[in-house]
Amino acid sequence: MLTVRPAHERGHADHGWLDSYHSFSFADYHDPAHMGYGPLRVINEDRVRPGMGFGTHGHRDMEIVSYVLEGELSHRDNMGNGSVIVPGDVQRMSAGRGVMHSEFNPSASDGVHFLQIWIEPAERGIAPSYEQATVAPEVKRGSLVLLAAPGGEGGVVTIHQNARIYAGTFDGAEAATHALAAGRRAYVHVARGAATVNGLPLGAGDAVKVEDESAVQIESGRAAEVLLFDLP
Repeated sequence: MLTVRPAHERGHADHGWLDSYHSFSFADYHDPAHMGYGPLRVINEDRVRPGMGFGTHGHRDMEIVSYVLEGELSHRDNMGNGSVIVPGDVQRMSAGRGVMHSEFNPSASDGVHFLQIWIEPAERGIAPSYEQATVAPEVKRGSLVLLAAPGGEGGVVTIHQNARIYAGTFDGAEAATHALAAGRRAYVHVARGAATVNGLPLGAGDAVKVEDESAVQIESGRAAEVLLFDLP
């Protein structure tokens, strides 16, 4: 079964310095029909103006993955981590027992466009931790790269949940198929461009829930960058 989540039906908040679209209920946007999908709780598509950002704030018991599409995102936390994330990077912060952090656009002239992803952990109260890695753009061309997965499963970063996040870029004849094990489901989010997913044409910001299917087929991309979430 395929259920499309159109981009224009997402929640939207424009704070001036931040323009954000919410795939699932978040902050002042509440929709009982879109509270999450399995352990996937948040996909926020955020655009932050130059020199602006999220001041120091706290999180608990959440796997937070940041994925930059354009620009730069500066991260600092009370674990001593400080870094700048750029396109091709993936960052994972396990909030666990509690962490404080800030995120800012360090550029004086350019905006930053990124996805903020929250996944509920399998276990609460774990030790907070941080991880960041880079994936070369050519590796994602016409294929699905395992960005995040449980420990020991080959993900670029580790998350503490039986979930996996893949990313790929697709143009023209490039295509990829992802098999779904029995009892698993998928959420496919088109971050930019356009692509066909299991026969459905999707544009930037669109997504589709995939249930009771044996595989996910991504093809007919037009400057597409796609994230696939394999979920229990």
